Amino acid sequence: MELGLAGKAVLVTGGSKGIGLACAKAFLNEGARVAICSRSQANLDIALASLPGALGFAADLTAAEDAAAMLAQVEAALGPLDVLVNSAGAARRVAPEALTPALWREAMDAKFFSYINVIDPSVKGMAARGAGVIVNIIGNGGKVANPVHISGGAANAALMLATAGLAAAYGRQGVRVVGLNPGLTATGRVTGFLAANAAREGITTEAALERAVAHIGLGRMAAPEDIANMAVFLASGRAGYVSGVTISMDGVQTPTVI
Repeated sequence: MELGLAGKAVLVTGGSKGIGLACAKAFLNEGARVAICSRSQANLDIALASLPGALGFAADLTAAEDAAAMLAQVEAALGPLDVLVNSAGAARRVAPEALTPALWREAMDAKFFSYINVIDPSVKGMAARGAGVIVNIIGNGGKVANPVHISGGAANAALMLATAGLAAAYGRQGVRVVGLNPGLTATGRVTGFLAANAAREGITTEAALERAVAHIGLGRMAAPEDIANMAVFLASGRAGYVSGVTISMDGVQTPTVI
């Protein structure tokens, strides 16, 4: 299927690992001009070795000034953004009895503001130009509460509301905003999540994985490429009437009617 993404300027935050890296590869395969960002220059260097032609920028996206400076660098190199994919940041898994107000704030910085600090200048620029797509990789923790992911889940829920609200606010100016909620996906982050659950319950990480997969209707975790394929489609004109929604991709782990 021709998606019409050739030559488009695309920024993938968190593009050095996991789902973000898979997204960067998928956009490159469609002929897009791609930039990725990460907090770690070392991670960027490793990722760029597998992303021929892509650009990399190091930035701490929890700081609004750093995020804005990174975006300015990207647009100086690629031109105005056509597509922004947010996949940076993840809140630490914390047992509920260990939560403190500081850890709640840390979770919002790590997940919510690491997205908003890039979204805010990007969506305004797209609106001024009359076109653009933002795809937010969020997570089902914002809809299904987990005991060790309450603060991070709250950040995810806030991002889902922001996705819907920004889509409504900027739709008439040619901007689409869409969310994706991956379930368990074969990334390092999920390994950490399973390890936290296992420690809390006194079982091995392998047992936690086996139990988790047993509840997935499709019988397996997602691969990062599964999520990336949907992100690329949503960013394309083929999904031109999709906006303001957050789509679950959990392999029927939580069968619900939305």
